[in-house]
Amino acid sequence: MLSAVAHEPELVILDEPFSGLDPINQSVLEELIRAMASNGQTIIFSTHVMQHAERLCDHILLIARSAKIFDGTVQEAKASIPRRVIIETRNDIAALRKIDGVNEIVRADSEDAGGSAWQVQISEQLNPQDILRSCFEHQIELSRFEFTEPSLHDVFVHLVGSEAGEQKFR
Repeated sequence: MLSAVAHEPELVILDEPFSGLDPINQSVLEELIRAMASNGQTIIFSTHVMQHAERLCDHILLIARSAKIFDGTVQEAKASIPRRVIIETRNDIAALRKIDGVNEIVRADSEDAGGSAWQVQISEQLNPQDILRSCFEHQIELSRFEFTEPSLHDVFVHLVGSEAGEQKFR
């Protein structure tokens, strides 16, 4: 690869460049890609590892079943799926359903796991702190409260759905 980029081409196309590299050499390659980008070079690469794309790309194209499912920035991709808060409690969470901006509440674990984890999907306008505040106001004791931005992996799974998995064993 070094011989291909030594003359500083304007366009570099890499097919699964991280495949087979150990974590140290993956970091070295990431640094090289960032250096080429800051030098004004355009880098196009394919990957199945969403974390690489999320860390390195300004613009992404997601393909599933030979069709384009998303074309845009990483931020636009993340904004395409519902924001969510994960909470764990043994208390009734009915009060949270009444908050303006709570779109859906679904169980985030199985019934036999204790049934205490919930995924609260929220609108873009709702501040996750409002969920926390409501929990305190309604004396909902929390063992977990987590709000994180969705990852590119989350976006891909959401857009493609479970039907994209490998065919079931016959």
